[in-house]
Amino acid sequence: MLESFMRLFSACRSPPSGGGAGDECREGLLRYRDLVRCAGGEFSMAVVQANQVMEDQSRIESGPFGTFVGVYDGHGGPNAARYACDHLFRHFREISSGPQGVTSDGIQRAFLDTEEGFIKLVSELWNTQPDVATSGSCSLVGVIHQRTLYIANVGDSRAVLGKKVGNTGEIAAIQLSTEHNANVEDVRQELKAQHPNDPHIVVLKHGVWRVKGIIQVSRSIGDAYMKHAQYNREPINAKFRISEPTSMPILTANPSILSHHLQPSDSFLIFASDGLWEHLSNQEAVEIVHNNPNTGSARRLIKAALIEAARKREMRYSDLKNIDKKVRRHFHDDITVIVIFLNHDLMAKGCKQGPLLSIRSALDH
Repeated sequence: MLESFMRLFSACRSPPSGGGAGDECREGLLRYRDLVRCAGGEFSMAVVQANQVMEDQSRIESGPFGTFVGVYDGHGGPNAARYACDHLFRHFREISSGPQGVTSDGIQRAFLDTEEGFIKLVSELWNTQPDVATSGSCSLVGVIHQRTLYIANVGDSRAVLGKKVGNTGEIAAIQLSTEHNANVEDVRQELKAQHPNDPHIVVLKHGVWRVKGIIQVSRSIGDAYMKHAQYNREPINAKFRISEPTSMPILTANPSILSHHLQPSDSFLIFASDGLWEHLSNQEAVEIVHNNPNTGSARRLIKAALIEAARKREMRYSDLKNIDKKVRRHFHDDITVIVIFLNHDLMAKGCKQGPLLSIRSALDH
């Protein structure tokens, strides 16, 4: 049933001039769905490609469990992000269908089961595709179940809540996800505490803090070469190999998890890969959503980020749009944005049966 729904929705594509708000439309390297109903309310979704192969993946599921959002920002290729997008929801669905239902522990297990499966895949492909060992994914998941929101994250994608400020008409930005990027002081301190005998656990390289001088994030799905010594050797690319022996995993796939009881003042949620937050602040993003119609919100956020990326390079947005993938990566990263508009009346009714949908974006570009 789930796979048939995935095929149905992936086939629902229309040109920008003729499609409905829920159809997938395309403008060059941009794909978007302007407004679609889900169990928690409505959502707007958009992705724009910058890499030669799209490394961002994303997924929205809606059904008896509520609404599930997954944003998977790949690095070192698309393999880990595609695997996480394929498998993390399946693990979540299997675990949450048990007697405990939807819980933080169940979401954590879904992350760790996905990690275990991907590392097994790395082992199986080691002799034929060793580069899979250097592929990883920042993975951000949001689950709206009844009136509770769960946010789970590894890496530096971000979930931000737009919250109404009293009756002022203003909106406040509240970051819900914990980021695991070595450029954050707390993350560097955490790594140093976990690896007290390694003076090079974090290295400042070209003005950017990196774990072992290689990777910015301290948590991810994949990156097997940073977790298992048997993959830290030839034939993987020399730039990934760590010369010092490691006695324990450097990175972890264990997510930070927050649970939040949704309030009537909680207006919308923005889930986005790091590519968006490189160019927009939390407050800028929520004000763009708040001050414009719901329809097209995700696409509007991506456009604002691209305008800012073009400005930083002293060029026009119209010129940036004409730059093709791969070369585009010199200006911005792949960007995924999903905006969920919360319908508190719908959630209060406890609508357990729908609408049923499954949408995956950016499988291939």
